[in-house]
Amino acid sequence: MPHATTPPLTPNTIRLGVNIDHVATLRNARGGAYPDPVALAKLAIQAGADGITAHLREDRRHIRDADMHRLRAEISAPLNMEMAATPEMHAIALTLAPHACCLVPEKREELTTEGGLNVADHLNTLTPFVQSLLQKGIRVSLFIDPCPAHVFAAAKTGAPVVELHTGAYVEAFYHAHEKESFKKLKRLQEAAKQAHDLGLEVHAGHGLTFDTVGAVARIPEMREFNIGHFLISHALTDGLPTTIRTMKRCITEGQSSHDS
Repeated sequence: MPHATTPPLTPNTIRLGVNIDHVATLRNARGGAYPDPVALAKLAIQAGADGITAHLREDRRHIRDADMHRLRAEISAPLNMEMAATPEMHAIALTLAPHACCLVPEKREELTTEGGLNVADHLNTLTPFVQSLLQKGIRVSLFIDPCPAHVFAAAKTGAPVVELHTGAYVEAFYHAHEKESFKKLKRLQEAAKQAHDLGLEVHAGHGLTFDTVGAVARIPEMREFNIGHFLISHALTDGLPTTIRTMKRCITEGQSSHDS
């Protein structure tokens, strides 16, 4: 099927990609067919999600190959495939041809992605990997820590997008002194500006909540968030459509406070 196109940006719009990995986590806990990640993806789009993100891990702990093929065939919004930069995932991505691929680090023992991709030390390996995906017409982003060296290296690969890891900021917001939270936020602000100045589109994600997304949305270079675990968890009480609409409102209010 043809690619769904990325929704256009206006001066007051930040796209929201909804990560459905943990719908599959819940399904896999009993080994059955429900909840169905594809059905929840469609519901998320109906509620206002601008795209769907799914991480096909090497260990297949949540999203499976069949899920990716169904998402590619059935959803009406852009599909963003998170993946490790491995030969296996490279071959799958080239066959699947999703709208976008986000390259992330991956360790089998981790509970979730623990940090950004070390682009600076693996530039020679990542550059041809990125270029081959781009040649297939796939938008490529690199999930990185907000570090000047990695932002610069990401631009060198030719990838058009970076996704800044917001986990350290969220952790500081909830568990550290306000000064430390401000310090982590400032790193995100500086990395976003550097990336934008290098010609990169700036996305962000990891751990973001209703409480924390607004400050990141105030960063003027920000263009897209990819959020999953919090949205799926909160949906257990409020339902997915209400949760997505609330998150989009928090994003809009955060950006509006910057614009004003």
